[in-house]
Amino acid sequence: MAKVKALVVTGYGLNCEEETAYAFELVGAKTEIVHINDLISMRKNLEDYQILAFPGGFSYGDDTGSGKAFANRIKNHLWNQLQSFINKDRLVIGICNGFQIMVNLSLFGSVALTHNNSARYTVRWVDLKVENKNPWLRGLETISLPIAHSEGRFYAPSSTLKTLNEKNLIALKYVKGNICRYQNLKSNPNGSVKNIAGITDETGRLLGLMPHPERAIFFTQLPNWPFLKESYQRRGQKIPHQGPGLLIFRNAIKYFKI
Repeated sequence: MAKVKALVVTGYGLNCEEETAYAFELVGAKTEIVHINDLISMRKNLEDYQILAFPGGFSYGDDTGSGKAFANRIKNHLWNQLQSFINKDRLVIGICNGFQIMVNLSLFGSVALTHNNSARYTVRWVDLKVENKNPWLRGLETISLPIAHSEGRFYAPSSTLKTLNEKNLIALKYVKGNICRYQNLKSNPNGSVKNIAGITDETGRLLGLMPHPERAIFFTQLPNWPFLKESYQRRGQKIPHQGPGLLIFRNAIKYFKI
């Protein structure tokens, strides 16, 4: 059986492409990291892939706002190709800066990701509740992942929030889970309205989220892994090797093998 092909786009300040590609490789995808210029010049073609990932980073230094310049480059040079890709049975994920790019492309309607209410760049772990059963999050109820952003506060006007709720487009919400309790942290790290951490489009195939699943693909990346290891050993249970973030990438591959 042919491997599922994943494309991780890079260029101009995106810096999580290696980790994202590695996560897809671990779950069996044939993955390529492709510079946006190679897509624009048609050296590489979106149509050759089944999964598209916009990874985290600081595209164009976020000098004009997080994700804006990169999104404009796509609008000006790749919009038709991207629309063709989305209109087929393909998957797209935007992680952190990648989510900001997708928001600036208006792929999720009238929503925004703005400055954290702390006015600080925030790096920590969060606990999340899965709110809808899209292809990326199938089988998951809760998950814990790290964040690293200064413009991650989700905002939408009341009319858009109503639509998100009615159409079940909210994918992830910040909650007070084991890691927040372990580290004595607030559940909502940035002031996001309604604790929203990720959303989907109406098909469920497009997912945008601020937390980084590619930074949680191994058990030892969890901040409380020594405590968990001791707990597993005392109960005589096998110590896990994989982390929670890998499940999201595995779900993407399973989607094309069902």
